[in-house]
Amino acid sequence: MTVKLHNTLTRTLNKFTPINDNRVALYTCGPTVYDYPHVGNWGAFIYWDILVRTLLSAGYEVERVMNITDVGHLVGDADEGEDKMEKGARREGKTAWDVAEYYAEDFVQGLEKLNMIPPTHLIKATDFIPQQLELVRVLKEKGYTYQTSDGIYFDTEKFPTYATFAQLDLEAQRAGARVEANDEKRQPWDFALWKFTPERQKRDMEWPTPDDLLELPPKTGEPIMGFPGWHLECSAMAMSVLGPTIDIHTGGIDHIPVHHTNEIAQSEAASGKPFANYWLHNNHLKIDGTKVSKSIGNTYTLQQLDELGYTPMDLRMFILQSHYRSEGNFTLEILDAAKNRRNNWRSYAALRHQTHDRLTNDTEKNDGENPTLLATIGAVKEALYDDLGTPAALRIIDEAFSRLGTQNLEEIHHYSLTALIETIDELLGLGLAASTPDIDDATKKTILERSRARENKDWQRSDELRDELTKKGVAIRDTPSGTIWSYA
Repeated sequence: MTVKLHNTLTRTLNKFTPINDNRVALYTCGPTVYDYPHVGNWGAFIYWDILVRTLLSAGYEVERVMNITDVGHLVGDADEGEDKMEKGARREGKTAWDVAEYYAEDFVQGLEKLNMIPPTHLIKATDFIPQQLELVRVLKEKGYTYQTSDGIYFDTEKFPTYATFAQLDLEAQRAGARVEANDEKRQPWDFALWKFTPERQKRDMEWPTPDDLLELPPKTGEPIMGFPGWHLECSAMAMSVLGPTIDIHTGGIDHIPVHHTNEIAQSEAASGKPFANYWLHNNHLKIDGTKVSKSIGNTYTLQQLDELGYTPMDLRMFILQSHYRSEGNFTLEILDAAKNRRNNWRSYAALRHQTHDRLTNDTEKNDGENPTLLATIGAVKEALYDDLGTPAALRIIDEAFSRLGTQNLEEIHHYSLTALIETIDELLGLGLAASTPDIDDATKKTILERSRARENKDWQRSDELRDELTKKGVAIRDTPSGTIWSYA
């Protein structure tokens, strides 16, 4: 099967063809580590984890870079406002370095809790300052930069296709509708490559500006301290690790008009080559129909969801119920439905411990005694290969489990069911197998004892044993083919 992806570069669904036959170079815009990620942030990372899983399923090797932005991301996302790291440091009474370390570690723990495949390279912007300065140097040598009182800027007029990617109407924005006016900018949409620390200020994170990057030497003889622009960081890290042209670049749709447009301009101006062949963008997630905003306090973090009784896997299921290009809406009611859906799937996953293949020949097993379940595996892959169609994949799995619910235990083929559960975990990362281990022998003995009590019409003893099982977290259901257990 062929993987097809909706490419922002072409605005169409394109067959995916990597630069190298079997290797995919992937760059994912990572977190700015000044606070806890909220459910909207995690949604994007879950979608790109599905992208990685889909590419691996299709037989590709994936080299993935994810950045940790620990400096230079200004509140306005363009070139205005306070550095988010400095803002976080002031809020918590710590240094920006301490804030970055704490929230970067929290992010890594979140990746593990959400069962995400770790990036090949999880790298910090502050570890790539030399590479960022070298990129500014290359751009200066090629005539793309100019200096103002507050930094070194990219001259977008020198890059004629600047507006193409985001289909920007620059003339309509000339009055400064997209970014705040800066009289020293040659064009309102020119962007900072390197910002200077304001005079008589001291930042936690700042570095000397090399003299050869300046148009005029420092007046005082002391180095001009500064820090990188947010856009510069991503280009420098992506190209340093993956090369001048990468296969896929991902991010949110809010990145298209500013961040990714600027990345393309500076990267392609420096290298003379396309920066990325495929651009994938996830849509926004709203909270109760309202835009997610930390400033108005309508966000949910993993920690808050845990306090409300939800697991990271409940959130993962919730995210997968919507397509990455569709606008999502988060409510606790919808999260409840996702939690129930996953628990229902877990009950079917537990059936693999209660079924036994009647066939003994390995070849016959691999052919499958339940072709419908094995066909589900192919259908799920086909849905994901079609632009990461997670909602379709979930519906296919629901239908397969619904059919299982009409069968007796002896009719369910163990190998086929186990293969389906393994495929779901491999492609969707929902941890069904890990969360449904087989019950111990003592619990099985209790279930058998209860069945005998029912046969003897000893209803009181049967109820006592049911209560005992419930306390162990095991739910039971009586069917014509026997008692079926699942995790409560």
